Amino acid sequence: MDYLQLMGFGPNGWGYGMLAATGMTVAVALCGYLIGSILGSLGAAAAFSRFMLLRGIAGFYTTVLRGIPDLLVIYLFYFGSSSVISGVAALFGAEGFVGAPAFITGAMAIGVVSGAYQMQVFRGAVLALAKGEIEAARAYGMPSFLLFRRIILPQAARFAIPGMGNVWQLVLKESALISVIGLVEIMRQSQIGAGSTRQPFSFYLTAAALYLLITFVSGRGFRLAERRAMRGVRRAA
Repeated sequence: MDYLQLMGFGPNGWGYGMLAATGMTVAVALCGYLIGSILGSLGAAAAFSRFMLLRGIAGFYTTVLRGIPDLLVIYLFYFGSSSVISGVAALFGAEGFVGAPAFITGAMAIGVVSGAYQMQVFRGAVLALAKGEIEAARAYGMPSFLLFRRIILPQAARFAIPGMGNVWQLVLKESALISVIGLVEIMRQSQIGAGSTRQPFSFYLTAAALYLLITFVSGRGFRLAERRAMRGVRRAA
């Protein structure tokens, strides 16, 4: 069977399977990215807090999550949550191992890891703001929430978009690791196809092309968003 037939949508082709796996990859990456955005926002807020305890928690979070291998985080989430579910199931008479949903645990693991990186992006974006505008707003008596909504958030978003795009590329790569807990995304589907047809090169080449396609399209989206956000902003020569 040639490559086009193997990756086609005919009766013996793997096209539909690879297409479904691509959708799963995008879905789990998006969910993990959004979870990371929430955690990163909270972490950045804690990093700027007046309370030393919150600043310490934020620093500990980034240090630990950026220091532990991503694959280990996925294993900890999956087997840790599976142990809890198995323990609860045992109370109702169930026996044996009960696995946690691979999609949920995978998205949570990616979210926790990416949140540590997004926190640094948000923190850097806030530090890049012109201090004079914030001081002028405070001198005018602007409430903290209004200051955040009118001045800090819109301007920090401009500086954060490039870094957020980089984190998204990282999340896409991390999504391939979720194949180890059984989620059928691009990498897992490629492994299944390679084992079934004994044509690993064709499947892994297709997987690489699909990842590059997602990366290219999303990269264009982030560049357009950055260009739109920077309208009317004069760059230093």
